[in-house]
Amino acid sequence: MPTVTSLAARLKMRDGHSIPQFGLGVYEMSDSETYNSVKWALEAGYRHVDTAEWYENEGACGRSLSDWLKSSGTPRSEIFFTSKLMHNRTYASALSDLRLSLKKSGLTYFDLYLMHSAIGGPEIRKEVWRALCDAKEEGLVRSIGVSNWGAKHIQELLDRNAELPVINQIDLHPFMRHPEIVDICEKNDIILEAWGPLARAMRFGHSVVVKAAKAHKKDEAQIMLRWGLQHGFVVIPKSVSQKRIVSNANIFDFELTKEEMAELDDLDEYLVTDWDVVDTA
Repeated sequence: MPTVTSLAARLKMRDGHSIPQFGLGVYEMSDSETYNSVKWALEAGYRHVDTAEWYENEGACGRSLSDWLKSSGTPRSEIFFTSKLMHNRTYASALSDLRLSLKKSGLTYFDLYLMHSAIGGPEIRKEVWRALCDAKEEGLVRSIGVSNWGAKHIQELLDRNAELPVINQIDLHPFMRHPEIVDICEKNDIILEAWGPLARAMRFGHSVVVKAAKAHKKDEAQIMLRWGLQHGFVVIPKSVSQKRIVSNANIFDFELTKEEMAELDDLDEYLVTDWDVVDTA
């Protein structure tokens, strides 16, 4: 992977669009926390915001974005906005839920829309994925992808020669590496996106992370985020602190060595930090 030296760095997706490699996640935030965090992130130079129907803050995200665009004079096209489908049910309900999410957010399109999980079984996945493909054709979304999908779910699409997702957003950090999922995605030009790049701070204090932080005069969060970038992943750390939002993005002035990356790679322990549904039927 090329060296990532800027918050503006983007990765080209398989459909021709591009995604900022660094963004803000807003999981488990209240509306007021969401509004402020999105505002602070945009002011700090972030151009990527990731929300979901499940988070119940699409509206707050959209309001904060719209207010900032108006006050800053920035065009909507410069911001990458992602949301996700909560329930895999039917073709019609997927489209209905998507349209409702757009209405809540006050946006006319999402840059990226994901199936939040593979739950439901093969036939339901097939119908919901067809709905997302049609939503893209209709212009409701620019790109479509998946979240929390295992290797077998990606293989399911390959086996029926279906359109492939541009993104698979999964739990990815040095303590949860998902090698089988990463392998099948990378072989098929599907970008990996880390929804928990800091392992929810569960391994802050680990000697390997601390050693790298001291070597580069950075904090542990910055080391873990840099690890994700250097693997070519998209990272979307969450924070409700303005200071931390700014600090998390201060990772473009150093690079982890090959030896440091290898040491961090060796930390994989299949650490489940939240939701682990990659083996769902």
